[in-house]
Amino acid sequence: MYFERKGLTDEALTHFYRSILWPRMIEEKMLVLLRQGKISKWFSGIGQEAIAVGATLALQEDEWIMPMHRNLGVFTTRNMPLSRLFMQWQGAKEGYSKARERSFHFGSREHHICGMISHLGPQMAIADGVALAYKLKKDDKVTLAFTGDGATSEGDFHEALNVAAVWDLPVIFLIENNGYGLSTPVNEQYRCISLVDKAKGYGMEGVQIDGNNLLAVYDTIKGVREFCIKHQKPYLIECMTFRMRGHEEASGTKYVPQDLFRLWEQKDPIKNYEHYLFNTGVLSEMKVAEIRNEFKEKIESELAIGFNTKPVVADTEEELEDVYAKVQGSISKAHVVDNSRPGFDSRLPTKDSRLIDAIKEGLHQSMQQHPNLILMGQDIAEYGGAFKITEGFVQEFGKARVRNTPLCESAIVGTALGLSLEGYKSMMEMQFADFVTVGFNQIVNNLAKIHYRWGQNADVVIRMPAGGGVGAGPFHSQSNEAWFTKVPGLKVVYPSTPMDAKGLLIAAINDPNPVMYFEHKALYRSVSGPVPEEYYAIEIGKARHVREGDEVSIITYGSGVHWAEDYAAEHPEISIDILDLRTLAPLDYIAIREAVKRTGRVLLLHEDTLIGGIGGEIAAWIAENCFELLDAPVMRCASLDTPVPFSIELEQNFLAKSRLNETIQKLMSY
Repeated sequence: MYFERKGLTDEALTHFYRSILWPRMIEEKMLVLLRQGKISKWFSGIGQEAIAVGATLALQEDEWIMPMHRNLGVFTTRNMPLSRLFMQWQGAKEGYSKARERSFHFGSREHHICGMISHLGPQMAIADGVALAYKLKKDDKVTLAFTGDGATSEGDFHEALNVAAVWDLPVIFLIENNGYGLSTPVNEQYRCISLVDKAKGYGMEGVQIDGNNLLAVYDTIKGVREFCIKHQKPYLIECMTFRMRGHEEASGTKYVPQDLFRLWEQKDPIKNYEHYLFNTGVLSEMKVAEIRNEFKEKIESELAIGFNTKPVVADTEEELEDVYAKVQGSISKAHVVDNSRPGFDSRLPTKDSRLIDAIKEGLHQSMQQHPNLILMGQDIAEYGGAFKITEGFVQEFGKARVRNTPLCESAIVGTALGLSLEGYKSMMEMQFADFVTVGFNQIVNNLAKIHYRWGQNADVVIRMPAGGGVGAGPFHSQSNEAWFTKVPGLKVVYPSTPMDAKGLLIAAINDPNPVMYFEHKALYRSVSGPVPEEYYAIEIGKARHVREGDEVSIITYGSGVHWAEDYAAEHPEISIDILDLRTLAPLDYIAIREAVKRTGRVLLLHEDTLIGGIGGEIAAWIAENCFELLDAPVMRCASLDTPVPFSIELEQNFLAKSRLNETIQKLMSY
């Protein structure tokens, strides 16, 4: 192995040696503890340390890194104390994730490390978001995302590289090609000669290097970093290496030909670098022995601290509180409107607006209030979006803040999360709520869980044009809000009126948590109402009592509110009480209980299909908590359990509205 020092001082070379030896010795100790049953699991990076250490040394300490399982060298080179790392690996409360994560599935804002999730690929899009933030701030920085040879087969790899290339983002994508994805060899993973060849397809530069040569890794990434900053371009690096241990220790290595171990043992990054330092006189065997003894003592002393932890005691209140980031002063500039009771008068100047206009105004005023708010979505710039909600925005706020995206929903959700890491707010428009399926993983596993896992907020709003009634068929008409109501960490809102649409959108953008904001396409231009002209917010999590009644309570949201109001107007002989939930997560259980109490008869109405709809959850809660208030069974009226049909006649039969009268009459006659 040939090393080039390229002007590095003896002190720097020694520092590099200490940096690469430290994670190796920690790992060797962890493997002993694993065999002793003192730790439960370990993903080994032995033989690959030069990549993590060299890359981290080449970056500035305040540049974000997105590491993977085998990148202990990132954490140690960022000077994270072994004692606390060990607490993390042990699942202790004193670790980095309050005992909620293990292994390397955690991050640290202090150390500019973003924790991975098991799905591997999503890390890369977060790097896009951080790089976009650097670009917007005009900071001379890059971000670096690790991935493995196996993860390059994931769609997230394609999407992240494509977005970085199209948007000219200063991101370094680093592939650790260690020969195997668990037991699958690379010849069963891809057909290109080298993974770095994929760079050409995205119009970016790439290079393949010896990932076991510490100085080559450092020098390459240092030079690539300068390139990315100067040219504001991404770069792909393939580091050739080998995994000397199992995917994780329990999986073993029987599937690997033994001659490969003998070959790569000769390429050990630490032994070769050590020999180089001996040959150049930078270090002596005595000095190396001193360093190793120093590290052995340090490991033992750090582990003594790490083992000295208290047993984990579950605190239910703390667990629930940490699902969401606290909303602290976020709506201070917005007038808070409480229109939760019938006969509400805002005492603010209002104008009559359609629902679509109210959404547009809420978004426009939010862009004025938050210079750090970035809008992203397909065709939202010059074209103004599929429904023209952002029409004219690009002329006023510029393309840096109003960004057309490639068809990469997963990557754009990840980019939104990356923006949050650098203090930006973002709104992503799903062109149709149906298309959210291709971004589902990022939403439910990255956005939703990140605050609970390591205290990082995800300041993201995803706008979801949803619902049927417009003859758009199975892929443009779904009501899929219930998918997200069961995901802890997400907030889900669904306004039915123009006033609520504007106020809830402003509140969602002000909220530091990820919010799924549903807007019904059929209501865009068919519903009008008074909307305050000023910048105001409506509290997320508070239902609206629409209409007083004492015979039957209809609890609903979205289009169901208008179906219920129309039915009540057509049937004055029935005293109907209507509650508009508005927020589906978290639910307003106080308002639900009051609605049950007012009439004793409850109908849960929603456009979503019956099975798995949120009506079932609310019905169960009422039965469990309000049984003594009921005079009849809780009933549900929902759409058919079929895909949404295209034919208008079939769609009308599909929708819950067609069975509303039948269900109410059944409830009233009980």
